[in-house]
Amino acid sequence: QVQLVESGGGLVQAGDSLRLSCAASGRIFGNNTMGWYRQVPGKQRELVSTITTSGSTNYADSVKGRFTISRDNAKNTIYLQMNSLKPEDSAVYYCALFGPRNYWGQGTQVTVSS
Repeated sequence: QVQLVESGGGLVQAGDSLRLSCAASGRIFGNNTMGWYRQVPGKQRELVSTITTSGSTNYADSVKGRFTISRDNAKNTIYLQMNSLKPEDSAVYYCALFGPRNYWGQGTQVTVSS
């Protein structure tokens, strides 16, 4: 079993920055992809960014140039640095780990006021 614990969400103003963290614990296989998804009420959960164990990254077009994903494999932790936040970035952000099985965190709320 794997547990994912997110932190770092909050209420900020447009143009501000936030850094999300996600720490994974439990039976974690060496090669995996971790990432961030987000969801607003009434809409499907959408990809924000992913990163592989080797550091390959992928971003949604809406966050390219503003968000940066990184990971510390020794700590089984990923980060999402979010800059130039916009009100449309407001959502619950979920951490995910994709491997032999997929796991999701509980989510952390990010609210960006205009």
